[in-house]
Amino acid sequence: MTQTRPYGPRRVLVDTSAYFALSDVSESRHRSADAIRQRLISERWRLFTTNFIVAEAHALFLARLGYDFAIRFLDQLYASPTVVVRVTAADERYASQLLHQYADKRFSFTDAAAFAVMERLRIGDAFTFDRNFEQYGLSVLAPSS
Repeated sequence: MTQTRPYGPRRVLVDTSAYFALSDVSESRHRSADAIRQRLISERWRLFTTNFIVAEAHALFLARLGYDFAIRFLDQLYASPTVVVRVTAADERYASQLLHQYADKRFSFTDAAAFAVMERLRIGDAFTFDRNFEQYGLSVLAPSS
């Protein structure tokens, strides 16, 4: 019998911190990220990200690893089965509300928009190393959870 999660089975949003940890072997969380990636592949999870996360990750790669790496990230992402979800105007308004509601947290607008998209699409799990997702109440994947 397939285990059902609150927002449906085997769907995960991939965040910038996961992309960076996977891509940079010198990153301290690279091994954990690779173990999670292997788990997602073996369990056939469906991967999602947002266009805001893509822009944020590209900018991070460009600043830290250079132009060639940043372009390669985009090429590989768009060639992969990852679904890039466009953040809607309604998602943006909701994200802004979340930033006001959680004024004691330091959520970025990109993270708040990701929360909105996850709620809209009923994605309950995140592949991230960003504490903000847990602070918001979302499930964050671990290498063998």
